Amino acid sequence: MNEILQIAVNGEPREVGAGTTVADLVAALGLKPQQVAVERNKLIVRRPDHAATFLEDGDDLEVVTFFGGG
Repeated sequence: MNEILQIAVNGEPREVGAGTTVADLVAALGLKPQQVAVERNKLIVRRPDHAATFLEDGDDLEVVTFFGGG
């Protein structure tokens, strides 16, 4: 049985499966890992830690994207 977690991403409710990592979430949002910063429960998740940081029920995430331009 797959457990469903209730999280918030940029203030919007979202459901993810148990075992979802920050890296999985970034991919599911269609974002490039090198162009995002992720804050989980008011703490920055370093990019090298995205694949090892598992989401938990009730997590509050802010995902900010960076775009270069000139």
